[in-house]
This record gives sequence, structure tokens and C-alpha cells, in this order.
Amino acid sequence: MAKDSGPSWKKDHPGTFFGNSVEKADRAVKQAMSHPEEMAIEHAFNAIERAENAFRNAEQFNSELDTIQQHKGQLDLIKQQLNEAQMKKGE
Repeated sequence: MAKDSGPSWKKDHPGTFFGNSVEKADRAVKQAMSHPEEMAIEHAFNAIERAENAFRNAEQFNSELDTIQQHKGQLDLIKQQLNEAQMKKGE
């Protein structure tokens, strides 16, 4: 039998999408912290914004609340790290 080539439910699941978005935002913030150029910081802000949108969608879906709250805590931390990186750039 051929494997179903349709999209994976995991990729479309709001909780999973939120987790993936937080991971991408974390990588973008780490990049901005190590190389605080304007483009890297802008990319990190955009990644955080997408993760926050994914959080709202996951919250509305109302599943896997423990995992969602864990990812939300991580997102809050990386937002703080990005703000610190931006302040260093301004010094």
C-alpha cells in the first residue's frame, strides 16, 4: 500500500504548530542575540509574533493545555531575551 501523502495531523494540530513556532522563535532570538543586526532582530520579532498567534489558536483549540502552557513560558522567556539583545544593540 502506498503511504498517504496528505498533510500530517501533527503538523496541522494547533498545539503542535505552537510548539514548532516557539522553537523557530527561539532559534531566531538566539541568532539575534549572537548577531544583533537589524535584520536578525526583525526576523526574531516576526517569529515571536507568529508564535503568539499560534498560541492564541492553540488556546482556542483547548487541547494539551499543559504542553501549551509550557511553550507559552518558553515564548515569554525568549521575548525577554530578544528585548535584552535589542537593548545591547542600542548601547
